[in-house]
Amino acid sequence: QVQLVESGGGLVQAGDSLRLSCAASGRIFSTYVMGWFRQAPGKERVFLAAINWSGGSTNYADSVKGRFTISIDNYKNTVYLQMSSLKPEDTAGYYCAATRRANTRTYYAPSQTDYWGQGTQVTVSS
Repeated sequence: QVQLVESGGGLVQAGDSLRLSCAASGRIFSTYVMGWFRQAPGKERVFLAAINWSGGSTNYADSVKGRFTISIDNYKNTVYLQMSSLKPEDTAGYYCAATRRANTRTYYAPSQTDYWGQGTQVTVSS
């Protein structure tokens, strides 16, 4: 089993930056690909970014490319999502995810995920 715990969400203003963290524990192996998804009220959960365990490969959804950066600290088993130039439409629950069923280039769907965190809320006011 793998446990994922997100933190760092909150209420910010448009244009602000925020960094989310995801602490992984349990039987987490270097074969896992880590990802971030978000889900707004009444909408489907969507892919944002993915990174392999070495940090050498990343991938982003077009909607956040250039504004969001995913990174990983292997020693702390922690994945980060640095978000900048936040917009009200970025308001959502943000979820950390882990999978062994895809690589960074093919990981895009919630159905590919093996483990989820509980989520952290990000609210961006205008």
